[in-house]
Amino acid sequence: MTFLWLGLLVLLGLVPILVGVYAWSQRRRRRGSARYSSLALVRDARPGSSRLRRHLPFALFAAAVAVLVIALGRPAMVLSVPSNQTTIMLAMDVSGSMCSTDILPTRLEAAEEAAIAFVNGQNARTRIGLVAFSGFAAVIQPPTSDQKALVDAIRSLTTGRRTAVGSGILASIDALAEVDPSIARSVQPGRPGTEPPPVLPGAYAADIIVVLTDGASNAGPEPVDAAQQAVNRGLRVYTIGFGSAEGGEFDPVCRRQFLGNEPGGGFGGGFGGGGGGGGGFRRGIDEDTLRAVADLTGGEYFPAESAAQLEQVLAGLPTTLITKQEVVEVSAGFVGLGGLLAAIALLLGRVWRPLP
Repeated sequence: MTFLWLGLLVLLGLVPILVGVYAWSQRRRRRGSARYSSLALVRDARPGSSRLRRHLPFALFAAAVAVLVIALGRPAMVLSVPSNQTTIMLAMDVSGSMCSTDILPTRLEAAEEAAIAFVNGQNARTRIGLVAFSGFAAVIQPPTSDQKALVDAIRSLTTGRRTAVGSGILASIDALAEVDPSIARSVQPGRPGTEPPPVLPGAYAADIIVVLTDGASNAGPEPVDAAQQAVNRGLRVYTIGFGSAEGGEFDPVCRRQFLGNEPGGGFGGGFGGGGGGGGGFRRGIDEDTLRAVADLTGGEYFPAESAAQLEQVLAGLPTTLITKQEVVEVSAGFVGLGGLLAAIALLLGRVWRPLP
């Protein structure tokens, strides 16, 4: 259980103050009884239940005050409920290193085929969107349940320079915000905007983001910073590091595609840690960052060194039994309990009024 107005729980300090005042008044009362009457001796000689009758009403009243203060703090619980509408954003790396032939025919084509198999394996109600990122990110296909449109979008991917993993995450957040009004748009670096208050820990949305990359981020915002924006919106990010340890040669057809479509700027580092020109690429996946992104958001990191492994990873993503976590405020229950305790305390105080 958590509290939406946690600061108000400082008022629980009133309870020991009440107990102290009550104890002081009881001592003062006993002194007065001993001075002016011998009835105190009679009261002390009565069965022990009389002491319970004297103090139980106040104990119930103090408990009522504590419970009502807890209600002021707006206690809430995070409950898991099934989701009948899941949206998955697939953010795919299309940097130049995806032209490597270590996974035949190329990493990009193998990733496309695995993504198509993933799309075809979803039920008809699942919405999927596609984001492609190299030096920048673009929404290629907004979330849709039209599988043919998704397949066409995946087959249309072209490569570019550099790798902006963080931009891919932010573009995915914005695509989800377009179809889910409960999700706020991202705050882009250098642009005006205010980050929304974070959701309660564990209050995940039904929507998820899947990031597939074969390299290390070298453009755009830091991936962990972008992941924090996903955390604030309750979005889980699952990351996949794709590529073999040996790397491979640069496919000439993919190279021509790459050279004609990269965003402006110099070459420098857009190959996931490999060399330039016509040489090969080594596996340059920044697994530490990908794990950090997944761990921070409540997702998971998966390595995939072959087309078969990638298909297995995508097929094993938690897309069929996704639940969303809703925040349910339970203040009313505490108010009712506090009122009941106070009423019982007042009733017993009148029925069991101690002798003077």
